[in-house]
Parts: sequence; C-alpha cells; structure tokens
Amino acid sequence: MSRPIAIGLGCDRGTPAATLARALEDALARCGAALADVAAVASIELKADEAGLAELAARLGWTIRFYPAAALAAVPVPHPSETVRKYTGTPSVAEAAALLAAGAGMDQLIVEKHKYRGPDGRHATVSIARMPQ
Repeated sequence: MSRPIAIGLGCDRGTPAATLARALEDALARCGAALADVAAVASIELKADEAGLAELAARLGWTIRFYPAAALAAVPVPHPSETVRKYTGTPSVAEAAALLAAGAGMDQLIVEKHKYRGPDGRHATVSIARMPQ
C-alpha cells in the first residue's frame, strides 16, 4: 500500500461538488494516488458551510477538518497568494491545509496548488501532502 495522503481543498463560494470532484481526480492522477490513500481532508473555516464541500465529503465518506485562517497563515507554502490573503486572511488555503492535515513540512507536498475551473466558471484548488511514516 502506498503512503497515506492528506488533501487540502479550496474553492470559490458556491462551487458545486462535481467541480470539486473533477479537481480532486486530476490532482490524484498527477501524483499517482487513489481515493483509498486519502487519510485526511482539510480546508479553511470560512468554507465550513460550503455545500459542494459537504456533498463531496458525504459522497466519499470523509470528515473535513476546517482550520482557522491564522493557523493556515502560519504554514510556510511554496505558492502564497496575496489575492487569497485578501479574501481569507491567509496566503494559502489548499497547500497550507494539506500540510497541516498531514502534519508534514513543505518537502512532503506532492501536488502543489492544482487549480481547476469548472464548466460553471467556479474554481477549485487541490493540494496533496504525504503523511509522515
């Protein structure tokens, strides 16, 4: 079995589960991982009421951990964004959430900030980190 992974998810407000699922599939394919490898899933507290995230989590049997912006902002990431900071209070949602959920450092980020724009024009971002042995 491959090492367990942690998924960090970010999205525009109102992003449907189908767009999130497609972004997730693409990100998993990039690193050769499978849904069965997912041991933790996380996002920012601002998204705790996001219907698309809730639907995806229910479909996949996941419990998403939601972190406060301040906790995410404290995590060093390879691709900080001032735009993301402006809207969320942290320069990273997906990368920082993946790393926090994995309990790992930046060297364990195996999929950095994978962005996907759905047919509806909504954006989803997925990052994947390996969890330490």
